[in-house]
Amino acid sequence: MKKFLDLLKEKIVVFDGAMGTNLMAQNLTIDDFGGANFENCSENLIYTRPDAVINVHRAFLEVGSDVIETNTFGGNTVVLQEFGIADKAYDVNFKAAQMAKNIAGDFSTNEKPRFVAGSLGPGTKLPTLGHISFLELKENYREQVRGLYDGGVDLFIVETCQDILQTKAALAAIFEFFEKQRVKIPVIAQVTIETFGTMLNGTEISAALTALEPFPIDVIGMNCGTGPKQMTESIKYLCENSPLPVSVLPNAGLPEVKDGAMFYDETPESFTKQVLHFAQDFGANIVGGCCGTTPEHLRLVVEQVERLSPKQRNANLVPSASSIFIQQPYMQDNSFLIVGERVNASGSKKMRDLLEREDWDGLVSLAKEQEREGAHILDVNVDFVGRNGEKDMHELVSRLVTNVKIPLMLDSTEWQKMEAGLQHAGGKCVLNSTNYEDGEERYLKVLELAKEYGAAVVVGTIDEEGMARTAEGKLKIAHRAYKQATEFGFEGHDIFFDPLALPISTGIEEDRRNAAETVESIKQIRAELPEANIILGVSNVSFGLNPAARVVLNSIFLHECVEAGMNSAIVNASKILPLNRFNEHEVEVALDLIYDRRKFAKENDTDVCTYDPLGEFTTMFQGKTAQSMKVDVSNLSTEEKLKHHIIDGEKIGLEDNLKLALEKYPALEIVNDILLDGMKVVGDLFGSGQMQLPFVLQSAEVMKTAVKF
Repeated sequence: MKKFLDLLKEKIVVFDGAMGTNLMAQNLTIDDFGGANFENCSENLIYTRPDAVINVHRAFLEVGSDVIETNTFGGNTVVLQEFGIADKAYDVNFKAAQMAKNIAGDFSTNEKPRFVAGSLGPGTKLPTLGHISFLELKENYREQVRGLYDGGVDLFIVETCQDILQTKAALAAIFEFFEKQRVKIPVIAQVTIETFGTMLNGTEISAALTALEPFPIDVIGMNCGTGPKQMTESIKYLCENSPLPVSVLPNAGLPEVKDGAMFYDETPESFTKQVLHFAQDFGANIVGGCCGTTPEHLRLVVEQVERLSPKQRNANLVPSASSIFIQQPYMQDNSFLIVGERVNASGSKKMRDLLEREDWDGLVSLAKEQEREGAHILDVNVDFVGRNGEKDMHELVSRLVTNVKIPLMLDSTEWQKMEAGLQHAGGKCVLNSTNYEDGEERYLKVLELAKEYGAAVVVGTIDEEGMARTAEGKLKIAHRAYKQATEFGFEGHDIFFDPLALPISTGIEEDRRNAAETVESIKQIRAELPEANIILGVSNVSFGLNPAARVVLNSIFLHECVEAGMNSAIVNASKILPLNRFNEHEVEVALDLIYDRRKFAKENDTDVCTYDPLGEFTTMFQGKTAQSMKVDVSNLSTEEKLKHHIIDGEKIGLEDNLKLALEKYPALEIVNDILLDGMKVVGDLFGSGQMQLPFVLQSAEVMKTAVKF
């Protein structure tokens, strides 16, 4: 007899419809449920009215459904505890699975096999909002998973997911069971997109796909929440972007109460027409129904989809990280992926001070500031001597996930701290980092952690001999790590290589080529491992220089690395400037320093340095502050000052100059002839790579302020 996944390749598979709706249609009384304590506990009907559950299963099998779901939507111990029967979790699920399997067996033939999906619902507590911890929720799914499997289900369906972290907890319980028992059956994960266009916690469908795709699930889809009409755009997105088969089980429309009863507005005909559209035009592989759908709805669906073959889809998965809100592509249009570095105790004094005071609100504000400055991902590091890092990570990440829209990069030398953060993050994080310094065991431990929680990983070019300093050494480690990671099950796009930016500011001979070797290694890694990402903590290159010199060197080094093929950097966006802000001599000397273009002359058979860019660069910025790097516009005309406000993203003095301009020109003329001219320069700089996205956003914000004025 065919297996479920084989059937999925051959036809559009049809699931059953609503369990609850069709139980209530049998006019069950409170006594049927087992008394007042069990009102609406359909799982208890396994004991009190098993015939009512069998009636629903049989009705959907009779109309031709390929798969029926067990009556275990609320069968985890969290829900059963509310009815005082948590101790029966295994038995409830075992009996429900056995019952469904027996009746499915009565209808199953070689020509038309029938299957049973073990239903795992969301429960009543959202871990992202702190109602229950990730580990507690995972524990509460364990007995349900064991009972359903032992009862004979053919597959698991984690459905009606309203919180991605809850989905991950259920999947963690399933995959842990598979590993311990050395078994495997198919797994479906389905999210619920509400009428307002996201999951209950605000998760967009793209973010949900990004968060769930790394897990070894077999199907991803949607159910409940709305009718098919409201699901159209989300299902279209999944079918266009998911490399996995897609399922769609809508409600029979949006419910309303009529004459004291729940009414759904989709008739079998209107429901089927839309579901058929999902399969025929979008390429949905599984269709079925949720709340309000009856055997009559599914009878027509079965009749109509029988004539269809699965549509070939050319899914275009966007390699990304995600928060519980949004997807963040690794490859940014006309920019690099900016990882904000200020919520990092290793490099930010302000962060350390806030952490020491346990000012969690202050830390959240610091994170939001990074987001406003243009960071795409937020680096989070709580490594601080004398503190409990795991506790700090729990405290901080539990707040960040609901207050910051961008994804997180969990940064630590200790995997236990990264795991503490992962237990709060419903989105797809990046782990920073792993390497071979302590041998393969630790390298693989972080890979294992990333795989378990569905994260991407940063790999530093460090091996048992220490940090690789040459391009050749960095590339060799990258090849070794890439081979092991892909064999471990990672996609190339979920691997970030950090070829390490080491200081070139020490004057020590062995440090002179640190930057040049890093730039060369970026070129080689990009050429030989094109699917991987390349990331750097850019500011390390200028360690020890004064703040003004650091801004210039960091900005120019960043530009060189991006030109070489780096697509991500850990930076403080406010401490990076576009190249147009520097004069030619500053750029020239910085490049000489980066590529170690010292000049030597022979004196008494000895090479004597006649030009040292490090000395030149240091002298150039002696006594200067980062603030003094601003362009002096005091002698410019009002018109030119306004253009510089736009180009430099500078709001200070903007209103005064606008008032002066309004004395000479109409408002519309100022916008069209002066301000837009400034934006044109911004566009040209952006297009030529001299200005990065955060600065464009700053300019746009100044433009918006000026127009509003």
